[in-house]
Amino acid sequence: MTPFGVYVHVPFCSVRCGYCDFNTYTADELGDGATRASYADTAIAEIRQAAASVGRRPVETVFFGGGTPTQLPAGDLVRILRAIDDEIGLVPDAEVTTEANPDSVTPESLAELRAAGFSRISFGMQSAVPHVLAMLDRTHDPDRVPLAVAWARGAGFEHVSVDLIYGTPGETLDDWRTSLDTAISMDVDHVSAYALIVEAGTAFARKVSRGEVVVPDDDETALKYELADSVLGDAGFAWYELSNWATSDAGRCRHNELYWTGADWWGIGPGAHSHLAGRRWWNVKHPAAYASRLAAGDSPEADGEDIDIATAGLEDIMLRLRLREGIEVAALKNVDAMVADGLLGVAADRVVLTLRGRLLADYVIRSVT
Repeated sequence: MTPFGVYVHVPFCSVRCGYCDFNTYTADELGDGATRASYADTAIAEIRQAAASVGRRPVETVFFGGGTPTQLPAGDLVRILRAIDDEIGLVPDAEVTTEANPDSVTPESLAELRAAGFSRISFGMQSAVPHVLAMLDRTHDPDRVPLAVAWARGAGFEHVSVDLIYGTPGETLDDWRTSLDTAISMDVDHVSAYALIVEAGTAFARKVSRGEVVVPDDDETALKYELADSVLGDAGFAWYELSNWATSDAGRCRHNELYWTGADWWGIGPGAHSHLAGRRWWNVKHPAAYASRLAAGDSPEADGEDIDIATAGLEDIMLRLRLREGIEVAALKNVDAMVADGLLGVAADRVVLTLRGRLLADYVIRSVT
């Protein structure tokens, strides 16, 4: 049976960061019917709809993302997880992840989550440098991150990750090294590092268009990626996906691997996407509209599409080539040219992106498909 996971989108944030284009909202942006207090019950209503569709099916991973899931009380996250188990069914060793901001957890909330079966937590660290955090509109104290990590480990979380962003305007190479060194100094077994992308329609994009900030060029961004791979590699972290490093295979994010390997998942929450049996669909985006539909007993689905064989094959290549395991040579074209250019390496009947190939991954993918 195709592996199956559940994604739970929690759309609440205390502050909306200027660079973020995720489907998130502060309390002031939402009207009646989409409150944090009522959100768990609304999500559970969709879980019951999902159960009516898929029946009892082994749930291998659950991922609470957002937004900031830990803006909800720990007890609400636990109720949602229990509903997934009761209505659909968790496997005994299910990976259960929540994202969190360092300032949205306490030792008590983390202990409650761990006791309920949460096994993995990913903290939004972004940077260890105050002026970089300020540019990103991040409000947490950088000293709070190692404290939150220590609390998570003390609560018994098996896997702890931090998310970093590089390429923020004003961030020097030394700033980026400081963030990497700080992440490594903590008791984490996973690091995600993403280049800052200026998304249209965000406050950050408006600053760029007005000339208030200047984003770094591609060469500087590439240099910071190479530094990340070197520093993390020297500290015992191995890349397993373009933007993700782990100290062991056990530390890899199993839920994200469902996405990258074409498995099935059901997305709970406003704007959440799902993929099941060759079809994908997505929910209405606004939390009030989402809550209204479920309160009426209706599906929150906004639209969807069937995935034809050709599209599925192309997407499979695009995603699996990003992984350390690479992909079968027979699935690709122009492999010899990419190898000659130092962008792909060949091992047995598989090809894998080289470090240079990772820097030019979009170009490589276009060239081999």
